[in-house]
Amino acid sequence: MTGQKTTPGTFKTNGLNHLALVSSDMARTVEFYEGVLGFPLVMTIDMGGGYGQHFFFDIGGGAKIAFFYLPGSPPAAPGIASPAVLPGRGDFRTAIGSMNHVAIDVSPDDIDEYRERLIAAGIDCSPIMNHDHSPRGYSEDVHDGVFVRSIYFFDPDGINLEFAAWTRALRPSDVSRPALASSTSTSAAAASSAAASNN
Repeated sequence: MTGQKTTPGTFKTNGLNHLALVSSDMARTVEFYEGVLGFPLVMTIDMGGGYGQHFFFDIGGGAKIAFFYLPGSPPAAPGIASPAVLPGRGDFRTAIGSMNHVAIDVSPDDIDEYRERLIAAGIDCSPIMNHDHSPRGYSEDVHDGVFVRSIYFFDPDGINLEFAAWTRALRPSDVSRPALASSTSTSAAAASSAAASNN
């Protein structure tokens, strides 16, 4: 290998296989995901040697959400590894490299009912947020510019979940904003470039 980077080309994928998260109590996780949300538990793995468990729930369309139960894991860190509040209720930023939320696709015909069912089950959830390209990024009302409708809520370990319902096909005009670079990464890139040119 000469040190040159190569482009691997396009990978043919079939969508999300699974997302693996960490649970503090697997029994409580099963009760919430299977008992409250109705996602069937489809695989249970004992990792052996007292290391823990790995359980998978079917969320539809061939996708799974999985959880590790790893005794001795560090505690949850809201505001760092997960949002401290639901979107629309304050600052929901999380650390670089963290997982902010898990969006589960639902039908637009069901989203209003699903919010009522979550509330009836005692789950605190956001109002339905109608995401659009307005300066705020969402509207209280559904209009032609709304592309997805969302409900946000937390699981028992503080994982931010979203029921998301696409309202229309995405269009080329939906990709109209330039990607922003942080001043840190821009400075690091400039320093790296300057160092390389001095060699």
